[in-house]
Amino acid sequence: MLANHIWSFAGESGRQDVNATFLQPFLTYTTRKQTTFKFNTETIYDWGNEQWIVPLNLMVAQLVKIGRTPVQFEMGGRRYAEHANDGPEWGLRFSVTFLFPK
Repeated sequence: MLANHIWSFAGESGRQDVNATFLQPFLTYTTRKQTTFKFNTETIYDWGNEQWIVPLNLMVAQLVKIGRTPVQFEMGGRRYAEHANDGPEWGLRFSVTFLFPK
């Protein structure tokens, strides 16, 4: 679980204040063949606008070696359980992570 809270305390007086909480609980399972299944949410609550943003993410990742370098490829989908009126309802994510162990 990751969590943080951010808020404004300085800056331009005409700028909208920031007061938001971020919560990221996650659950992962890795197989013996280095395939990882992940479920998480990256929930944000905007206290000033009283607005929740709750994406539910389901992803699968595979660890492979390219030459001697381990690389993880990850792909998944996102469905918003709660979003702003003009916000998205779904999304896709793809990432490549190069690992450099000692």
